[in-house]
Amino acid sequence: MGNELAGKVAVVTGGATGLGSAMVERFVAEGARVVVGDIDAERGAAVAQRSGALFLRTDVGEPDQITALVDLAVERFGGLHIMCNNAGISGTMHKSILFDDFADFHRVMSVNVLGVMAGTGVAARHMSQNGGGSIINLSSVGGVQAGGGVMTYRASKAAVIHFTRSAAIELAQYEIRVNCLAPGNIPTDLLAKASTTMSPEKAERMTRAMREMMNQDRPLPREGTPEDVAEAAVYFAGDRSRYLTGTVLTVDGGTTAGKPLRARRTDTASNGSAGAPAGAL
Repeated sequence: MGNELAGKVAVVTGGATGLGSAMVERFVAEGARVVVGDIDAERGAAVAQRSGALFLRTDVGEPDQITALVDLAVERFGGLHIMCNNAGISGTMHKSILFDDFADFHRVMSVNVLGVMAGTGVAARHMSQNGGGSIINLSSVGGVQAGGGVMTYRASKAAVIHFTRSAAIELAQYEIRVNCLAPGNIPTDLLAKASTTMSPEKAERMTRAMREMMNQDRPLPREGTPEDVAEAAVYFAGDRSRYLTGTVLTVDGGTTAGKPLRARRTDTASNGSAGAPAGAL
């Protein structure tokens, strides 16, 4: 920990829990003054009090509330240098798209896509008149890599990536950098929230099974943490990344790079050489 963000002002949406709260705490630890926005007033206020940030209840599906959040940062701290559009929801998990009624489509899209687009636009209006800044949008490996389940969520996160790259092109002339983080296999309560229609026992079994499947698909042997994502966010927020824009950084232990190769032992290596990793041939 240091002072990488000293003198900077940051806004983090969805900062009450999970990845967002880790970002808030890390930004503060690096010297930033932070304003937290979240629909969860109780936990959002607790994070703010614990870290020394400010909190404003914010539904990012309502652009006017994002404007109020940014206005608060500017009024209280004198500016805005970092906008982290982190707020997101999963939607309801269905067995298959064959059974998906898309009842939550508009809510998922309003939070995951409109919230990011509006957050980028509102922040950029200030930054464009005040020397630029860094905008960090949260996608997911689900927006990078195709797969089954939670189709609306996957579509929304893919939209975030394309929007981020497009906004990066448009805003570069104002010295505004727009980058994207795509986390994967990070333990948060997002997966549990997707299974709210199941019984608690079934939801727990499903969550364990999916976590195990994710672990098997991840090349790095250790599981990621919210702090790993916060570390990447600090990098995009600070001056070390001043020549990066339109970048999508996967924070996923190598999941999107390819399937893991697990080393295997052989009894034929009499000359001391090891056998080839499984799947290498």
